[in-house]
Amino acid sequence: MSISRHQAVGAYQRWEPTAFDAPPAPEPQPEPVTAEDAPQDHAEPPALPPGFHFPTAEDFERMHEEARAAGHQEGYAEGQAAGHAEGLEAGRAQGYEEGKARAQTEAEQLRTLADNLDAALTRIDEEVAEELLTLSIEIARQVLQHTLAVQPESLIDTVRAALQQLPQAHAQIRLHPDDIALVREHLGEQLGHGGHRLIEDSTLARGGCKVESSGAQIDASMDTRWRRVLESLGREDAAWKTDE
Repeated sequence: MSISRHQAVGAYQRWEPTAFDAPPAPEPQPEPVTAEDAPQDHAEPPALPPGFHFPTAEDFERMHEEARAAGHQEGYAEGQAAGHAEGLEAGRAQGYEEGKARAQTEAEQLRTLADNLDAALTRIDEEVAEELLTLSIEIARQVLQHTLAVQPESLIDTVRAALQQLPQAHAQIRLHPDDIALVREHLGEQLGHGGHRLIEDSTLARGGCKVESSGAQIDASMDTRWRRVLESLGREDAAWKTDE
């Protein structure tokens, strides 16, 4: 792009120096200041009260010690409260565990007592049952003995039943000596027809007999009959005895 001389002359102006005798240019005048923009006068500081004095280094040290003591006391109180709460919780937990252990121990003791009580009751039942059985056996023995004394003819039924079980002739009937006359009186005719013979046997108790014939034997003695009754009741150590 080319610029002509005429254009260059129009684009630039000649610099002219300022004349030394020219009057000085007027100075700019400051703008008027309003009351709002005017600076305020500083107020006078209030007077100190009588007897006022600024704290000294000792005062600062004392206030520092008091603040530290107050903080220590507050921390001690907080620590004591926290320790009390922690100790209370620990004591509660320990008391719970001790109470639980004591309750378990007492429960075991009660269970043992209950088991012992059941065993004792069972033992008492067994002892009472045994005593009742013994008493019943003794009463039965006395009743039977009294019956034989009052009604000796009951022996006749015993001898007759034994002969029916052993129908062979010529049997030997062993009796207590005091029962010979009674049997002969009531069964004399039957004994004569069968060829049976009465034999005294003092080892037999009254009310019983033994019948022997051709190698066979019927034991209807009181000892044997009584023992069979007791064996049916589970007693094997009680023998027939009389009050004589």
